[in-house]
Amino acid sequence: MGNPDRVNPIDILHWPGVLQPAEIDVGQVGTEAMTLLDTALGELLETREREGAKLAELLRQRCQALGDEIARMREHLPEILQAQRQRLQKRLEEVSATLDSERLEQEVALLAQKMDVDEELDRLDLHLAEMERTLSRPEPVGRRLDFLMQEFNREINTLSSKSVAGVTSQAAVAMKVLVEQMREQIQNIE
Repeated sequence: MGNPDRVNPIDILHWPGVLQPAEIDVGQVGTEAMTLLDTALGELLETREREGAKLAELLRQRCQALGDEIARMREHLPEILQAQRQRLQKRLEEVSATLDSERLEQEVALLAQKMDVDEELDRLDLHLAEMERTLSRPEPVGRRLDFLMQEFNREINTLSSKSVAGVTSQAAVAMKVLVEQMREQIQNIE
Protein backbone atom coordinates (compact mmCIF):
# COMPACT_ATOMS: atom_id res chain seq x y z
CA MET A 1 0.00 0.00 0.00
CA GLY A 2 1.40 3.18 -1.10
CA ASN A 3 0.04 5.86 1.11
CA PRO A 4 -2.17 4.28 3.77
CA ASP A 5 -4.35 6.46 5.99
CA ARG A 6 -3.56 6.32 9.60
CA VAL A 7 -5.99 4.20 11.55
CA ASN A 8 -7.62 5.85 14.55
CA PRO A 9 -8.42 3.26 17.29
CA ILE A 10 -11.51 5.25 18.31
CA ASP A 11 -12.90 4.94 14.80
CA ILE A 12 -12.47 1.16 14.94
CA LEU A 13 -14.64 1.08 18.08
CA HIS A 14 -17.46 2.73 16.10
CA TRP A 15 -17.48 0.02 13.42
CA PRO A 16 -20.59 -2.18 13.59
CA GLY A 17 -20.20 -5.31 15.68
CA VAL A 18 -16.93 -4.30 17.38
CA LEU A 19 -18.56 -3.42 20.68
CA GLN A 20 -21.59 -5.14 22.11
CA PRO A 21 -23.64 -3.17 24.71
CA ALA A 22 -23.99 -5.00 28.01
CA GLU A 23 -27.45 -6.12 28.95
CA ILE A 24 -28.54 -4.62 32.28
CA ASP A 25 -30.84 -6.74 34.38
CA VAL A 26 -33.12 -3.99 35.70
CA GLY A 27 -34.97 -6.45 37.92
CA GLN A 28 -31.81 -7.45 39.77
CA VAL A 29 -30.67 -3.83 40.17
CA GLY A 30 -34.11 -2.94 41.53
CA THR A 31 -34.02 -5.87 43.95
CA GLU A 32 -30.57 -4.91 45.22
CA ALA A 33 -31.61 -1.26 45.54
CA MET A 34 -34.70 -2.21 47.54
CA THR A 35 -32.61 -4.45 49.80
CA LEU A 36 -30.17 -1.58 50.44
CA LEU A 37 -33.06 0.83 51.06
CA ASP A 38 -34.67 -1.58 53.55
CA THR A 39 -31.35 -1.96 55.36
CA ALA A 40 -30.81 1.82 55.49
CA LEU A 41 -34.36 2.45 56.75
CA GLY A 42 -33.98 -0.28 59.38
CA GLU A 43 -30.75 1.31 60.61
CA LEU A 44 -32.41 4.73 60.64
CA LEU A 45 -35.29 3.43 62.76
CA GLU A 46 -32.91 1.68 65.16
CA THR A 47 -30.86 4.88 65.51
CA ARG A 48 -33.99 6.95 66.15
CA GLU A 49 -35.23 4.47 68.73
CA ARG A 50 -31.87 4.57 70.55
CA GLU A 51 -31.83 8.37 70.41
CA GLY A 52 -35.44 8.50 71.61
CA ALA A 53 -34.65 6.21 74.55
CA LYS A 54 -31.69 8.39 75.52
CA LEU A 55 -33.78 11.56 75.24
CA ALA A 56 -36.51 9.98 77.35
CA GLU A 57 -33.94 9.06 80.00
CA LEU A 58 -32.53 12.62 80.00
CA LEU A 59 -36.04 14.02 80.38
CA ARG A 60 -36.79 11.61 83.22
CA GLN A 61 -33.61 12.72 84.99
CA ARG A 62 -34.67 16.36 84.66
CA CYS A 63 -38.15 15.47 85.91
CA GLN A 64 -36.60 13.74 88.92
CA ALA A 65 -34.54 16.85 89.66
CA LEU A 66 -37.67 18.98 89.25
CA GLY A 67 -39.52 16.70 91.66
CA ASP A 68 -36.64 17.05 94.13
CA GLU A 69 -36.93 20.86 93.93
CA ILE A 70 -40.67 20.66 94.54
CA ALA A 71 -40.12 18.41 97.56
CA ARG A 72 -37.43 20.76 98.90
CA MET A 73 -39.80 23.68 98.49
CA ARG A 74 -42.56 21.84 100.34
CA GLU A 75 -40.14 21.12 103.21
CA HIS A 76 -39.35 24.82 103.61
CA LEU A 77 -42.93 26.09 103.29
CA PRO A 78 -43.78 25.96 107.01
CA GLU A 79 -40.73 27.96 108.02
CA ILE A 80 -41.23 30.41 105.15
CA LEU A 81 -44.86 30.96 106.12
CA GLN A 82 -43.88 31.33 109.79
CA ALA A 83 -41.20 33.91 108.92
CA GLN A 84 -43.66 35.77 106.71
CA ARG A 85 -46.30 35.65 109.44
CA GLN A 86 -43.85 37.06 111.99
CA ARG A 87 -42.75 39.79 109.61
CA LEU A 88 -46.37 40.67 108.89
CA GLN A 89 -47.30 40.61 112.58
CA LYS A 90 -44.44 42.96 113.41
CA ARG A 91 -45.56 45.39 110.75
CA LEU A 92 -49.14 45.16 111.92
CA GLU A 93 -48.16 45.96 115.48
CA GLU A 94 -46.53 49.12 114.20
CA VAL A 95 -49.71 50.31 112.48
CA SER A 96 -52.44 48.49 114.41
CA ALA A 97 -53.63 51.54 116.28
CA THR A 98 -54.89 53.18 113.09
CA LEU A 99 -56.51 50.12 111.46
CA ASP A 100 -59.93 48.56 111.75
CA SER A 101 -59.44 45.03 113.18
CA GLU A 102 -62.04 43.43 110.89
CA ARG A 103 -60.50 44.99 107.80
CA LEU A 104 -57.08 43.95 109.06
CA GLU A 105 -58.17 40.30 109.34
CA GLN A 106 -59.53 40.39 105.80
CA GLU A 107 -56.26 41.79 104.48
CA VAL A 108 -54.25 39.15 106.38
CA ALA A 109 -56.46 36.41 104.93
CA LEU A 110 -56.01 37.77 101.40
CA LEU A 111 -52.26 38.06 101.84
CA ALA A 112 -52.01 34.51 103.16
CA GLN A 113 -54.01 33.27 100.19
CA LYS A 114 -51.70 35.08 97.78
CA MET A 115 -48.63 33.54 99.44
CA ASP A 116 -50.03 29.98 99.40
CA VAL A 117 -48.23 27.98 96.72
CA ASP A 118 -49.62 24.52 97.51
CA GLU A 119 -51.88 24.66 94.47
CA GLU A 120 -48.96 25.40 92.14
CA LEU A 121 -46.84 22.67 93.72
CA ASP A 122 -49.72 20.20 93.35
CA ARG A 123 -50.12 21.10 89.67
CA LEU A 124 -46.39 20.70 89.11
CA ASP A 125 -46.64 17.21 90.61
CA LEU A 126 -49.54 16.45 88.25
CA HIS A 127 -47.52 17.69 85.28
CA LEU A 128 -44.61 15.46 86.31
CA ALA A 129 -46.93 12.44 86.41
CA GLU A 130 -48.34 13.37 82.99
CA MET A 131 -44.80 13.75 81.68
CA GLU A 132 -44.00 10.16 82.71
CA ARG A 133 -47.21 8.86 81.11
CA THR A 134 -46.43 10.74 77.92
CA LEU A 135 -42.85 9.46 77.74
CA SER A 136 -44.20 5.89 77.98
CA ARG A 137 -46.48 6.27 74.96
CA PRO A 138 -45.49 4.48 71.73
CA GLU A 139 -46.75 7.20 69.35
CA PRO A 140 -45.08 10.57 68.62
CA VAL A 141 -45.32 12.81 71.70
CA GLY A 142 -43.32 15.93 70.82
CA ARG A 143 -46.23 18.35 70.73
CA ARG A 144 -47.71 16.99 73.95
CA LEU A 145 -44.34 17.37 75.69
CA ASP A 146 -43.97 20.88 74.32
CA PHE A 147 -47.39 21.76 75.76
CA LEU A 148 -46.35 20.30 79.14
CA MET A 149 -43.27 22.54 79.12
CA GLN A 150 -45.55 25.55 78.72
CA GLU A 151 -47.62 24.36 81.68
CA PHE A 152 -44.49 23.85 83.78
CA ASN A 153 -43.35 27.38 82.94
CA ARG A 154 -46.75 28.83 83.82
CA GLU A 155 -46.76 27.21 87.27
CA ILE A 156 -43.15 28.13 87.98
CA ASN A 157 -43.79 31.74 86.97
CA THR A 158 -46.70 31.82 89.42
CA LEU A 159 -44.43 30.38 92.12
CA SER A 160 -41.86 33.07 91.38
CA SER A 161 -44.43 35.81 91.63
CA LYS A 162 -45.59 34.48 95.01
CA SER A 163 -42.07 34.07 96.31
CA VAL A 164 -41.55 35.67 99.70
CA ALA A 165 -38.24 34.02 100.60
CA GLY A 166 -34.87 33.39 99.03
CA VAL A 167 -35.41 29.63 99.21
CA THR A 168 -38.50 29.75 97.01
CA SER A 169 -36.86 32.15 94.57
CA GLN A 170 -33.82 29.88 94.27
CA ALA A 171 -36.04 26.83 93.81
CA ALA A 172 -38.07 28.61 91.13
CA VAL A 173 -34.90 29.57 89.24
CA ALA A 174 -33.56 26.00 89.48
CA MET A 175 -36.91 24.68 88.20
CA LYS A 176 -36.92 27.15 85.31
CA VAL A 177 -33.42 26.00 84.30
CA LEU A 178 -34.53 22.35 84.35
CA VAL A 179 -37.65 23.09 82.30
CA GLU A 180 -35.61 25.04 79.76
CA GLN A 181 -33.16 22.12 79.44
CA MET A 182 -36.10 19.79 78.84
CA ARG A 183 -37.68 22.17 76.35
CA GLU A 184 -34.46 22.27 74.31
CA GLN A 185 -34.37 18.48 74.16
CA ILE A 186 -38.06 18.24 73.31
CA GLN A 187 -37.45 20.35 70.19
CA ASN A 188 -35.72 17.23 68.77
CA ILE A 189 -38.72 14.95 69.34
CA GLU A 190 -41.51 14.28 66.86
